[in-house]
Amino acid sequence: MKSGLGAQCDDFCVSSRLSLKLNLTLERETVLHFFDRIRREHPTLRRLRRRSDGSFVLEELEADPREDGPRRWIRLEPTSLRLGHFNPPAASAWRQFGSTLFEYAPYFLSLSDLDVDHLEVVYGFDFEYRGNHDQLVAETLLADHPLASVFSGDQQASIIDCQPYIGIALTPDCNMQAYLDIKSRTSTFEVRTGEYDPQVLSVYLTLRQYWGFGEEAILPQAFCSLNDAAAELATQRVIPMVVNPLAMAIANRS
Repeated sequence: MKSGLGAQCDDFCVSSRLSLKLNLTLERETVLHFFDRIRREHPTLRRLRRRSDGSFVLEELEADPREDGPRRWIRLEPTSLRLGHFNPPAASAWRQFGSTLFEYAPYFLSLSDLDVDHLEVVYGFDFEYRGNHDQLVAETLLADHPLASVFSGDQQASIIDCQPYIGIALTPDCNMQAYLDIKSRTSTFEVRTGEYDPQVLSVYLTLRQYWGFGEEAILPQAFCSLNDAAAELATQRVIPMVVNPLAMAIANRS
C-alpha cells in the first residue's frame, strides 16, 4: 500500500543523501559494523552488494514485481551516504528508517560537523505513460502560460523537450533550498515514428540543507525537519498543482 503522498501516481519513492567533503573509509570492518547495526533495527535489510564503482549497497530482497511492495536500501559511497524507501506504506515508516540511520552514522562512519556539506530529501512521483511525455507536460502545465504561444499554432510541430526545473531558497541565507524537476523519457525516435513504449514520467521534489561555518549539524533533527518541509511543500503545492493535473491528463488519454 502506498502512502498518501503517492496515492495519485503509479509509484512513489522517497530518498535522502548526506553529501560529505572528505572521503569515507569504506574498509571491510567499517562497512560491516555499520550495516550490522542497522540490520538489528531492520532485520529485512539483509542483501549486501558491492557495485562496480566501489560503493556498497544493503537492501531488502525485492518484493513480488506484480505487487510493487515497499523496499528499502542504503548505499555507502566515497563521499556520501544514501538511503531510500520505494513505495513506503506510511510517512512514519520512512521517517523512522532515516532517523535510525542518521543517529548511528556519525559513530560508525566517524563523521564530523566539519565533514558535512549538505543533506537532501527527495520525493519522487512516477507515472507510466505511453505517449509523448514532453507534449503531455507542456499541454498540462503550460497551456495558459505565455511561453505556450511560442510553440503553438503549427499543427505539424511536436514538442520534443519540456522538462521544467525550478529552484527556490526557503531561507534568507539560502541554506535551505527546494527544487522541482519534471523528467520526461520520450525519445525523438518515438516522436518521429509515432510508436511509443510505456515509459516513466517523473516529478521530483528535492529539499536541500547546507551548513555554514561553525554551525552544528545534528543529523536526525535535520532529517526530520527536511521531511516536514518537503511534506508541507508537496501537500500544499506540488501534488495539487503538478502531480494531480498530470495524473488526470494521463487518465484522460488512456
